[in-house]
Amino acid sequence: MHWSDIDLSGGSLEIRTALQRVNGELTLTAPKTRRSERPVPLPAVCADALRRHRARQAEERRAAGEQWQETGLVFTTRRGTPIEPRNLNRHFYPIRERLGLEVRFHDLRHTCVTLLLGLGIPPHIVRDIVGHSALDGP
Repeated sequence: MHWSDIDLSGGSLEIRTALQRVNGELTLTAPKTRRSERPVPLPAVCADALRRHRARQAEERRAAGEQWQETGLVFTTRRGTPIEPRNLNRHFYPIRERLGLEVRFHDLRHTCVTLLLGLGIPPHIVRDIVGHSALDGP
């Protein structure tokens, strides 16, 4: 996802690309399904988190100096490059074990649904965020 896909003041983002491995290279491609290409509402708590993340990324850009590779991506390494999916798992599982949790990375999506509903976000908005046709199960 690119920063240009996010409207923080309007509280929405547009899913236009997906990071996938194609022929051994990380590549931005169209999402897997047509339904995946959709606007997603951003509750205020999410927009605020993205604002803080953008400020941290600006600090990383300054710290990296000439080593920064501008991609426009929202989530990057400290040098601006796409995050290698395997590295995400390498970091997630040790944290999970240290906390004594037995969850898969995908389970975080279900946790997101629970947290958003607990924050009082209307179910139809939560459904749109996670891309479900109904909230009868994550």
